[in-house]
Amino acid sequence: MSTEVTSPEAGETTAGNYFVANYPPFHFWDKGTAQHLEELLSKPAAKETPLGVYFHIPFCRKRCHFCYFRVYTERSAGEIQRYLDAGMAELERYAGAPFVNGRKPKFIYFGGGTPSYLSVKQLRSVTDRMKELLSWDEVEEVTFEAEPGTLNEGKLQAIRELGVTRLSLGVENFDSHILEINGRAHRADEIQRAYKAARDAGFPQINIDLISGMVEETEDNWRENIRKLIELEPDCVTIYQMEVPYNTGIFKQMKAEGKLVAPVANWATKRAWTGYAFAELEKAGYTVTSGYTAVRDPERTKFVYRDSLWKGADLIGAGVSAFSHIGGVHFQNMTEIEQYIDTVTGGNLPVLRAMATTPEERLIRELILQLKLGRVQAAYFQQKFGVDVKSRFALQWQGLEQETLGQWTGGQFDLTREALLKVDSLLHPFFLPQHQNSRYA
Repeated sequence: MSTEVTSPEAGETTAGNYFVANYPPFHFWDKGTAQHLEELLSKPAAKETPLGVYFHIPFCRKRCHFCYFRVYTERSAGEIQRYLDAGMAELERYAGAPFVNGRKPKFIYFGGGTPSYLSVKQLRSVTDRMKELLSWDEVEEVTFEAEPGTLNEGKLQAIRELGVTRLSLGVENFDSHILEINGRAHRADEIQRAYKAARDAGFPQINIDLISGMVEETEDNWRENIRKLIELEPDCVTIYQMEVPYNTGIFKQMKAEGKLVAPVANWATKRAWTGYAFAELEKAGYTVTSGYTAVRDPERTKFVYRDSLWKGADLIGAGVSAFSHIGGVHFQNMTEIEQYIDTVTGGNLPVLRAMATTPEERLIRELILQLKLGRVQAAYFQQKFGVDVKSRFALQWQGLEQETLGQWTGGQFDLTREALLKVDSLLHPFFLPQHQNSRYA
């Protein structure tokens, strides 16, 4: 049995999404299911299920050439405020529903876009209103994404005072030329200033994002990136391998030029560079904790948002195009900002599409997401779902073992480093038959 997804991922980088972010795949979600959300929200939730909140802030100084998120540039203060008011109105709707009412979030995530694009006044207003709607008394982690060029000492101190515990810096590369040619707004000197100011502000955890395989990235540049990264000693490092989804600037250029192969490193190179980074980080005392992350101190440095979601936590996603997962139902908000604002202002839920999952689909979702950590424990699934995953997916495990990509040791399956570096390409065989041909998200 083959566990490797076929070309093009095995060779050159072509257009498409390869990163597995959820299950079942997004294009199986539909508008009809969204009509049943009101019924779900009218019922109390299981008390033992953790709750998280995500707020999408879609504003940026520039749109990166590789960006596929819903973002907007050059919006006025009035337009931004109108959007923030809509986001809080949406969150208020959820907070008052029986499914959510009285529950206290375990984790909060501000994503984008660029949350740090907002002014301190806007950020204080948003967080104050959020805390009024859903108490932060029991929050274990508040993550905040930031672009280095939008930060200064005053803003970072204010962000820390708001309660942010995990600051995630979208560095991507330490070379100004590489940043410029890929459409990033910040430059190398801003990275150093922002990082020092963030350390001075006293954030419990600072994460740095890098991307392997950006346009014009070279091996020498990548090695220098890792040297500079280790020199900074961030608490957590996240490394993504460059993709070129269909709604990116890079793909639009490819289409205009009639090209099928993206002008970025091929998959073997990206994996080799990521592997090199992990090896160097391990030499520096870091521990690799997933196919994308390494942390300095795994006992102290956690990623509550990721680990909770990958174990079935409820997530309320507010904002344009935001994703949610509550009570076994996935749903995504409308993807156009004006439609989103008008719908919320009109008193309706701004849901575009949804999918109610079966118990088997929920099991598979947690299984494949936890595999991205590099290990799966059979006891967890036996206890939660009453299923012996070792026998239920015997053919899939056999395929991985035959290719020396992992093995069972007692009740735990461990992926090799080679497998971890291409883990997203190994997950499709675990999908149900009707989802097997889902090549893209």
